[in-house]
Amino acid sequence: MKKAVVAVLAILAAGSILCTGCSKKSGGMTIKPGVLSIGMEIGYPPMEYFDSNGNPIGFDVEMGNAIAAQMGLKAEFVDTAWDGIFAGVNTSKYDCIMSSVTINPVRLAAHNFSKPYVSNTLAMVLLKNSKITARTPEECTGLDVAFQSETTSDFYMEELAAKGLKYTPRRYEKVMYCFDELQLGRVDVIVTDLLVAYDYIAPANSPFEMVWTSTEDEQFGICMKKGNDELTQAIDKALDELFANGTMLRISNNIFGMDLVSRARK
Repeated sequence: MKKAVVAVLAILAAGSILCTGCSKKSGGMTIKPGVLSIGMEIGYPPMEYFDSNGNPIGFDVEMGNAIAAQMGLKAEFVDTAWDGIFAGVNTSKYDCIMSSVTINPVRLAAHNFSKPYVSNTLAMVLLKNSKITARTPEECTGLDVAFQSETTSDFYMEELAAKGLKYTPRRYEKVMYCFDELQLGRVDVIVTDLLVAYDYIAPANSPFEMVWTSTEDEQFGICMKKGNDELTQAIDKALDELFANGTMLRISNNIFGMDLVSRARK
């Protein structure tokens, strides 16, 4: 009898352990009960960055809060270095990544993705009144070109290097460091996302100017662990509802001052 009781208790305990982190509201899809845990490299304005009080703000932050609320959950943001952000979702450190992640074939093969939520492209930025004459990345021969490492900008410049372009790559952990270095004269040009470039050139007293944009669109999506189809479907449903009720457009207008989301759904 004691063995039988012990066996039953062991089974119950095992069941309790297996259910740890299951959320009733989210149907067991999330790591923590009632929480949508979101991995994010919080240093990429205007998409995600800290305000003066150390609180995360930006487009992906507002979207994350809206998606979690639509799912009946609370958003929790986990600040993560970009070079480890995909490993983090694979090892269940957070439920998903909302951090300006471009959807591409390599990432689609390794992860689940939501439907796209923003259309973006690349841009090249110089200092105003710069002596640099290059007006496209292809003309950057002999220049120090700054970009955030392991991003679409990095991959784009690597492709140009493979085609024979001779330049000095200056890779930085955060995109804001690229702009700091350009302003200090330590690099010649920056290649970055158009959304980021807009944010830096928008102020009237900005020392920066944008001289080139790519004609090829890329799209951002929410990244999840491969095989997590239930969460993927739930996030897609929430996104669809936020597009339909105008929330995504409101967030875009609030952050960018324009509609940069509707094109992602065409």
